[in-house]
Amino acid sequence: MTSLQGNDFLTGKLLIAMPQMTDPRFARSVIYICAHNEDGAMGLVINQLVESFTFVDLLEQLGIKKTDTASEIRVHFGGPVESGRGFVLHSNEYQQDSTLAVTGKVAMTATLDILNDIANDQGPDKSLLALGYAGWGPGQLTDELHQNGWLIAEQDEDILFGSDLRLKWDLAMSKIGIDPNWLSSESGHA
Repeated sequence: MTSLQGNDFLTGKLLIAMPQMTDPRFARSVIYICAHNEDGAMGLVINQLVESFTFVDLLEQLGIKKTDTASEIRVHFGGPVESGRGFVLHSNEYQQDSTLAVTGKVAMTATLDILNDIANDQGPDKSLLALGYAGWGPGQLTDELHQNGWLIAEQDEDILFGSDLRLKWDLAMSKIGIDPNWLSSESGHA
């Protein structure tokens, strides 16, 4: 398990919501941290879907022609901030001028071009489309960590790009050697 000390930042890590997380937007969530520095943090929830909106709906709104495989792409709830804005986490072999390299293996792009490429089977090998993001101001994420709101795990592409959303939280917990049944719902107790 990774700890946060001094100027360590969590870019490229997984945040795992503790069982006592009361905010329904983040209960049992796994968040991939795309950027974390002294100005704050930004991440995408990787295990929740937007139930009322599909990739085909998005393509139609944007006037992008779709292929037959477009209906297979799921739209994730990335977080409550800017919920109308799209982000694509993807494997780093796909690059555009606006692509942000998060780690050596994962990148993020937020342009119409990547949506067009995905819709036409020319996008990245692995991808996750999300609307909105989770954001924290300066020091806010560190405070939440100290209040036992989150656990930290190393990046795992199988969890990040895996298809079974129901298992991502359990897999992330087991990645750091924790059985959720052993966790107390009270802060400061295990």
